[in-house]
Amino acid sequence: MSFFDNILNNLPEVASPTQKKLSFKEKLKWTLTVLVLFFTLGFIPLFGLGQNALQRFEFLSVILGAQFGSIISLGIGPIVTASIVLQLLNGSGLVNFDLTTHEGKRRFQGIQKMLAFFFVLFEAAIYVFMGGLAPSTIGSVLPSGITMTHSLFFRTELLLVFQLFLGGVLIMYMDEVISKWGFGSGISLFIAAGVSKTLFIRLFSWIPASGDITGGGGFTYATGAVLALFQSLSKGDPITAGLMIAAIIATLVVIVMSVYAQSMKIEIPLSFGRIRGHGIRWPLKFLYTSNIPVILVAALMANLQLWATLLENWGHPILGTVAGSGSGFIKWITIPGGQAGLVGEILKSNVSWTEIGQTGGYFIFMMVGCVVFSWFWMQTAGMDARSQAKQIMSSGLQIPGFRKDPRVLERLLDRYIGPLTIMGGIAIGILAATADIAGALANGTGILLTVMIIFNLYEEIAKQHMMDMNPMM
Repeated sequence: MSFFDNILNNLPEVASPTQKKLSFKEKLKWTLTVLVLFFTLGFIPLFGLGQNALQRFEFLSVILGAQFGSIISLGIGPIVTASIVLQLLNGSGLVNFDLTTHEGKRRFQGIQKMLAFFFVLFEAAIYVFMGGLAPSTIGSVLPSGITMTHSLFFRTELLLVFQLFLGGVLIMYMDEVISKWGFGSGISLFIAAGVSKTLFIRLFSWIPASGDITGGGGFTYATGAVLALFQSLSKGDPITAGLMIAAIIATLVVIVMSVYAQSMKIEIPLSFGRIRGHGIRWPLKFLYTSNIPVILVAALMANLQLWATLLENWGHPILGTVAGSGSGFIKWITIPGGQAGLVGEILKSNVSWTEIGQTGGYFIFMMVGCVVFSWFWMQTAGMDARSQAKQIMSSGLQIPGFRKDPRVLERLLDRYIGPLTIMGGIAIGILAATADIAGALANGTGILLTVMIIFNLYEEIAKQHMMDMNPMM
């Protein structure tokens, strides 16, 4: 065994359960424990933090499962970035992994964890040293009466990096705990938790809004859309009322469309070879790779916008500028109109041809990105036709009227899996982009992801509960 393989095999990891099947109560206990810990970490501020330039990117923190300014400011960003890099390397052929064997899968997971460690440290250093999350400026007086000097500034920067690294590692292992001991995955759970919290606040918060949603005579509307709607109607403000109604309707439409898309599937009839007259239907969902492509594209987009901001603060706007109306590449993959989206700009009679162009660029980026990551995920996650054929054959199933040969089954599945991967990627990209541009509350992509995550979580919980109630199944 090489030195590198020895490192991969000795990386710290969460112990897997000793029992073959965990009970429903056991999985629920660990899922709720990690969820409470995630919310608790989000309330712990970074010690020594002065300037929080990332605070204005609250909508990106929802996608990243982060809370900028807290110990989990990195969120799931490093984990998803490591997955994206490894999938691109494997998909391009630069690095090859034999994912059909246990050793190949273990090597793939080990390298992904090493990359995640690297990106946790790398992004923590970038956030701090490029001014995203920086200590107080040199010469300023701290609350304790101490003047910030050059040496103290540098030590505070290292302390911030350490805290961010610690929070990133905690998120990594919390994700691993959920994957082995809970329901679903930690990445999905953290996204759903962050979006649900933000959605509840945007619907029912009575705290006065800070921004452009203000009425005449110095009156300020509540942050919650429901309360702001009644306030605007009582004040005779049709524009604000229209914005609130549009946001609520867009949110409901996204939820309904997400559930409908999740329920679409193709069923392939199969029969048991040894038991004549008995068979099942093997379901292939229209959204074949589920919400994974949207998570990867949204995380990539969030990382690009954060990098563009940090590079702009550093004086090297390679990706374009974010301040003001924006410019460069980053402008054309940004949602026009901010949180209100293009629909909000239309209601304000403030739409321009530039924003229409931004809308087109955002649609194209989401669709192409979802198709690419959908295809890569299908290849690397054991969802391709060959892997599915082996799984079906190992279950004792075969196609009625055909001989029991995995190559025959693979050719049949290949007719569906390839087109479903591409069409599902396009559909989910259009759905996510439409949700964002419509101005749905708590970020359209976030709501789409949350609905799909909760839908899948419900299916998994229902299946687990059924297995507990009927062990013979």
